[in-house]
Amino acid sequence: MLTWSQLLHAAVFFYLVPCLLCGNLRCLYRPVLEKEVKYGHVVTECRSDEVCFKAEGRFGNYSALSASGCMPRKNCRWNHELPYKGVVFTMSYKCCTRPYCNSCLGLTANTLSIALTLLTIVVVAS
Repeated sequence: MLTWSQLLHAAVFFYLVPCLLCGNLRCLYRPVLEKEVKYGHVVTECRSDEVCFKAEGRFGNYSALSASGCMPRKNCRWNHELPYKGVVFTMSYKCCTRPYCNSCLGLTANTLSIALTLLTIVVVAS
């Protein structure tokens, strides 16, 4: 039977080691959908010339669509029109360069990494 300490070490190992060994950025993927639509967490690995993005689709002052994933750095801050279910939305994109930085969570990947590292140190020290 595995202890909590062993499970924590395994989780940290399998989460952090691939991120450290892999040179490509990992981001959360979400296709263009209505904001209210729930979509599971899907991790995608960007190509070497890509960064993470979050997109918002607006119709006038109404924000109705969202998307996220990887895109070429040169397309950041890009706006374009997107027809969706008979309505033309203006899609705008914001990019970031940290792992999972395009998540909607208030907790960033950096904060999560620091918390896991500190927790590992506490567990190892005790």
